[in-house]
Amino acid sequence: MSSKATILIAGGGLGGLTAAIACAQRGYKVEVFEQAPKLGEIGAGVQIGPSGFRVLEVLGLKEEILAFCYVPIGRQMFVWNTGYSSKPILSGDVAAKYGLPVITMHRADLHAILVRALQALQPDAIHIDSKVVAFEQTPDHVDVTLSNGGKVRGDALIGADGLHSVVRHQLFGASKARFTGGISWRGLIPFEQLPEEVRPVFGQVWVGLKGHFVTYRVRRGEFVNIVGHMERDDWQVESWTELGTTEEMLADFAGWHSNIQTIIKNIEKPYKWGLFLHPTQKHWAVGRVALLGDACHPTLPYLGYGANMAFEDGLVLARCLDAHDDIEAGLKRYEELRIPRTTEIVKQSAANGNRFHSPDLGDPEKAKAYIDRESIEPDSLRDWLFSYDASKIAV
Repeated sequence: MSSKATILIAGGGLGGLTAAIACAQRGYKVEVFEQAPKLGEIGAGVQIGPSGFRVLEVLGLKEEILAFCYVPIGRQMFVWNTGYSSKPILSGDVAAKYGLPVITMHRADLHAILVRALQALQPDAIHIDSKVVAFEQTPDHVDVTLSNGGKVRGDALIGADGLHSVVRHQLFGASKARFTGGISWRGLIPFEQLPEEVRPVFGQVWVGLKGHFVTYRVRRGEFVNIVGHMERDDWQVESWTELGTTEEMLADFAGWHSNIQTIIKNIEKPYKWGLFLHPTQKHWAVGRVALLGDACHPTLPYLGYGANMAFEDGLVLARCLDAHDDIEAGLKRYEELRIPRTTEIVKQSAANGNRFHSPDLGDPEKAKAYIDRESIEPDSLRDWLFSYDASKIAV
């Protein structure tokens, strides 16, 4: 496809920036339109599996990622009240099998790396305070209208504008978000602030009857990221930035291990958000317009693979555009390749939540047996997730 083609991208998050970098490296002009008044990401952690890390490596970002990430020794499951733990999944074993380990990062660090990488390729590619609010497409171009009144023309439009995607809404109509019956708490704690006996050596997943609690280190290990999931239906606000209280979070995890109580007490600002899902899209592309990331496959955070899916999307999208002379054909091929995998990940993520909240965990002996036979994700699922290579699948 001509290197003169211009790819417009709605949304400057992790997925939109990955797609932009991958397209720019292939000679396309890219224009990224971000609604926020300044570039940045929320203060939260992100887990990156080998398939997602592989995308970042292919984009030439491995060394910078390694300078900011944390590579945990391994990952381990714990029983919510007794603290009984499973045999850990060691990072060295994962790296030996799949070529790269599971890593963890502060989202702001990762976002900044992607911004710098894109700006090094095309300094003026990112436009802030510029939300895509509407578009019109013809057989040979797409016209985009921005919230600031601007109008832009390009050869294709990628809707990487998240859960409340304007692009998805215009393509396929309104979709009603469904409350999933659970909330998540999140927070960051300086590692040195925690008492030594509760500082996590491994990435931890504490599993319980109606909730689970995840901890892992980020930013070279300087902070501990906390995500606590709990089944409850009295909080249905779909926001990552709603401040809760320590007392409410402690009440949600009453009866859990003393380590969990200590960790919660050390979170300066605990945030909470209701977990909602939009229906998974059966189609992503119409003509010269396609969706990417949470805009088309929002998922529950029970596998920690949402960002990985967006990375994979971005690279496969760019490769498909590059491999086909016709933009519409390239976008259709991207859709064909990505829908089966992302649909299965969304399904398995929900199933993992059920595994983490097993009724067997209410009995100490059953809980011990459960932990001994289970894993953070089943072995076959881990292999399927981690072995995928977005840079090599046939496009």
